[in-house]
Amino acid sequence: MSEKKTASWIKPALEFGPVLLFFIGYLKLKDEVFTIGGTEYGGFIVVTALFVPLMVICSGILWKLTGHLSKMQIATMVLVVVFGGLSIWFNDERFFKMKPTMIYLLFGGILGVGLLRGRSYLKVVMEEALPMQDAGWMILTRHLCFFFLALAVLNELIWRTQSEETWVYFKTFGLSAAMFVFFMAHAKVFQTYGIEDSEEG
Repeated sequence: MSEKKTASWIKPALEFGPVLLFFIGYLKLKDEVFTIGGTEYGGFIVVTALFVPLMVICSGILWKLTGHLSKMQIATMVLVVVFGGLSIWFNDERFFKMKPTMIYLLFGGILGVGLLRGRSYLKVVMEEALPMQDAGWMILTRHLCFFFLALAVLNELIWRTQSEETWVYFKTFGLSAAMFVFFMAHAKVFQTYGIEDSEEG
């Protein structure tokens, strides 16, 4: 099913808006302590409690406007709810910090299973937006599989060895920058194996 047409800025705003608001909220509330129901919650937990429903709401709006959510978007939203909910319930920020690790292990694992079966599951998800020969999909899938697994390890190293604020900066900007650099570095693959749309006569 084709996606409904929306203004070009709406989709990225709904996808990245909650992440930026989490970052801004964290900077404002990181040193605050809130007593709710007799229990003290740090700023990180409070911001997480605001981020989780905001993420769900924005995903719902995105689905309503476009008529589509990718499997990656759905999986990410589910993991945000699960690990964000665990952090809030147990008043322990470590669960939410593990969330990117679980996301990248999941995506990397799925791509890895496809590679073992001689298939590119990435092609299934992105073929419509990025027509490419099978050889190109296999190269991109193999590299992205290892890249996701590397990001999972990196997230674990950072949240376990660095300050909370360092991790928030890494999650907000570092992971997005890493994905951008990855795809830019594979521009040659897209050029070599890309399939141009046939011109209509």
